[in-house]
This record gives sequence, C-alpha cells and structure tokens, in this order.
Amino acid sequence: QVQLVESGGGLVQPGGSLRLSCVLSGSIFSVHKMGWYRQAPGKQRELAASITAGGVTNYADSVKGRFTISRDNAKNTVDLQMNSLKPEDTAVYYCNSRNPFTSNEYWGKGTLVTVSS
Repeated sequence: QVQLVESGGGLVQPGGSLRLSCVLSGSIFSVHKMGWYRQAPGKQRELAASITAGGVTNYADSVKGRFTISRDNAKNTVDLQMNSLKPEDTAVYYCNSRNPFTSNEYWGKGTLVTVSS
C-alpha cells in the first residue's frame, strides 16, 4: 500500500521560509513523478511544483524564484523549500506521486501553511 506523509507546515511571517517534506512508502520511489499541490480556502487545488524521476522540475508562475522542489531517492523523500513567503501562499499543501508505469496516483493528507503577521 502506497502512503505519502507530509511534514513541515506551520505558521510563518511574510518574508519567512518553510521547508516541507514528504516521504513515500510502499512503492519504488525513484520511478515516481512527485509534486506539491496546494489548496487555498475557497479555491481549487493547484500545482505548486513538480519533479520527474529524472529530476526535471516545473513550477507555477506564482512560486517561481521563491520555491525549490528537490528529491532524495535514497531517502524516498521530496522536499519543497519555500522562501519569501507571502500571505497568498497560505494553503494546505499536498504531496502527490504518480507512477508512470501503472498510471496510479497517490495523495498525502496535506499539511497547513499559514503566512501571516
């Protein structure tokens, strides 16, 4: 059974930084495309950043230059370093994985990030 568990959310002031981490268990992490999605109150879930098995990254325009996604295949983890946080970054952040061989997709339960003074 594939499981994704996020950690690292919390309350931070505008301009601050947070690092989210997600660990995958139950599958071969190295083949998965990994992503971080977010859902703000009253809005649809949107992609923040993704990283392929080969390390190619993709970012939403709203986070480019501020967020960095990275993966550690030895630890089965994908991290999202978030800098220069803004109040509009407030959302529940979800870890996502997609197995390109089975097309199965998995979600974590989410971690809340609140950017407020």
